[in-house]
Amino acid sequence: MKKLLLSAAILALGASGALAQQVVRLGTEGAYPPYNYINESNELVGFEIDLGNELCARASLTCEWVQNDWDSIIPNLVAGNYDAIMAGMNATEARAEVIAFSDPYKLPDPSAYMALDGTDPSIMESGVIAAQSNTMQASMAADTSATLIEFPTADETIAAVRNGTADAVLADRDFLLTYVNESNGELVFLATVPSPGAGVSIGLRQSDTDLAATFNTALDQMKADGSLNALLRQWFGEEVPVFE
Repeated sequence: MKKLLLSAAILALGASGALAQQVVRLGTEGAYPPYNYINESNELVGFEIDLGNELCARASLTCEWVQNDWDSIIPNLVAGNYDAIMAGMNATEARAEVIAFSDPYKLPDPSAYMALDGTDPSIMESGVIAAQSNTMQASMAADTSATLIEFPTADETIAAVRNGTADAVLADRDFLLTYVNESNGELVFLATVPSPGAGVSIGLRQSDTDLAATFNTALDQMKADGSLNALLRQWFGEEVPVFE
């Protein structure tokens, strides 16, 4: 699959060690605001882009961003097409059977059902629910009596609700919040539900223990000095859970 390199490398002065000698490629979807997305200037931006760039700078890593479709984001990591994933990915037990995870950089995010205003909440159990494929929300919806429709991208799940293909969408609440806030009352939350997983984390190949340790050290620094919490509030608002 064609990959698009979207950012210039972050060059660290005086870098040392094996990791600093190589390019570390960070895979992301580029279609999941405010975590990662393409802005009007065709630039890759978002919370994870700012965070990833800062982690690389602190770790003296030379880093590049690689955009990849969500459906193949884990297989392409395992295949070596990039070295880490930062794409709003929760560290779940099922994923941990295939890849490793860093410490979380965002605390577990609840999921939510979003629908058109006036929708009967009973559709969460009896209606048609849209979810992005290969997400934990798709698995959650599949475990209910509702009819699940999966889409390759998150934007398509929103469109399905707006055009009547689906009664509601189930996704990360923080992702859906932007759409609710910008819809002028057209879209509303029906319910918030707990999500599985230890929190949003960097995905890595299970053999890359040194890289995982490097990222964890940089994350620890950002948690200790408050800069990670500042980024969380910048991108998700003052109500977002932060690290103590």
